[in-house]
Amino acid sequence: MRKMICALVALIGITVQAKVTLPRFFSDNMVLQQQSECNIWGKADANKIVSIMTSWDNKTYKVKADSKGDFEVKVKTPKAGGPYEITLKDQESTLLSNVMIGEVWICAGQSNMEMQMKGFKQQPVEGTTEELLRCKDANLRLFTVKRHVSLTPEWDVTGQWSEANSASVRDFSATAYYFGKALRATLDVPVGLIVTSWGGSACEAWMAPEWLKAFPKVNQHVTEEDMKKLQQRCPTALYYGQLKPLIGYTMRGAIWYQGEDNVPRYDYYASLLKAMVEGWRNDWKQGDFPFYYCQIAPYDYSLIEWKDSQYLREQQAKAETMIPNARMAVLMDAGLEYGIHPRKKRQAGERLAILALANTYDVKGMPDFAVYKEVTFQNDTAVVVFDRSKEWVYFEHGTTSKNFEVAGSDKVFHPATKVWVSRNRVYVVCDEVKQPIAVRYAFKDWVDGDLMHDGLPVSSFRTDNW
Repeated sequence: MRKMICALVALIGITVQAKVTLPRFFSDNMVLQQQSECNIWGKADANKIVSIMTSWDNKTYKVKADSKGDFEVKVKTPKAGGPYEITLKDQESTLLSNVMIGEVWICAGQSNMEMQMKGFKQQPVEGTTEELLRCKDANLRLFTVKRHVSLTPEWDVTGQWSEANSASVRDFSATAYYFGKALRATLDVPVGLIVTSWGGSACEAWMAPEWLKAFPKVNQHVTEEDMKKLQQRCPTALYYGQLKPLIGYTMRGAIWYQGEDNVPRYDYYASLLKAMVEGWRNDWKQGDFPFYYCQIAPYDYSLIEWKDSQYLREQQAKAETMIPNARMAVLMDAGLEYGIHPRKKRQAGERLAILALANTYDVKGMPDFAVYKEVTFQNDTAVVVFDRSKEWVYFEHGTTSKNFEVAGSDKVFHPATKVWVSRNRVYVVCDEVKQPIAVRYAFKDWVDGDLMHDGLPVSSFRTDNW
């Protein structure tokens, strides 16, 4: 009798393990990257053959699970389309239905990426009500990774794919949604967005331990107690908990909205972000995939007893020159003086989309962000010149601006008294500074940016390095 029971238990164990187990992002409603060899992985019985059948080409792939039951296979995807099915079979079949082929983007960062269309409590997103009335789109698919920290690599995340509708969009990242909506409208292909974010998270939290060795100011020996205390600010905790499980999911590129938490540590942010992007790219093994990110918006940081966020914005602008295939979306006109979570998420998402459409998809006609190039001094007048400014710069609210400051040899800055534009140059005069040697534009925590080019704001900048 005991032998029969043991045999029955063993048979039940085999039956339970016979069904293929997949990470949650390989599921119904998912989007696979078009015209690629897409990675699919999971768990099955040890050393067993797993069959993967793709309905778009009726092809069957076979792969042998290793001694631990892990398997990975590459499936070839066609041009955008769907819906399709994928069947995985060890002894029992697993069917993935309503699968689309299109463009996939990873969307990461802290609270301004996480901020849902419904907003936070008493912190709304502008335009949500109108958007929820028209957001239904079966070809826009959304996946949000649930918050989770870990100091060891996780295999899976919590979340599920959904088609865009009022219920799913309401609880989805507003920045990512507007990004995906713009891609859908212009490219006319299915789009899949995977959001992995956590409000207040540090850049260091999204990095592997070995990448942080170059930064002596970062704690190199974090413990479980550190993680429990710091949570999303703990170095490596979100890399292992929310990013590592996704690495390998074949995609087009990544968007990033983070930096507010690093304001007190602004001095090495450009190098930190460069190291993070290089690490992600090495892990993903997709070359220098596109990386587009938002510059943090203006806000009165004294309200949280911080200051000098303009130096963090400067570091973000610097990072654009240090990281290949990376561009920055400027939000100088989309901040909120009394709130660190700006309401203008449409601007954030659409400006990221402009960068992706122009630089990744080669869509013609997109505007560009002008950038500060150099300054010359002609007696009492500073002449500021810009790059990427073929449409010429201008002021949003008239013919002049109150956001410029000038300093002389004493290094004391005074508000400019005369500011005007000619072509792609801004001329700046201050009656108190007869021999100017430095100019700053919007170089403070809170400012309503008004220097524009082709409908897009110009970043805050300074010509000095004091």
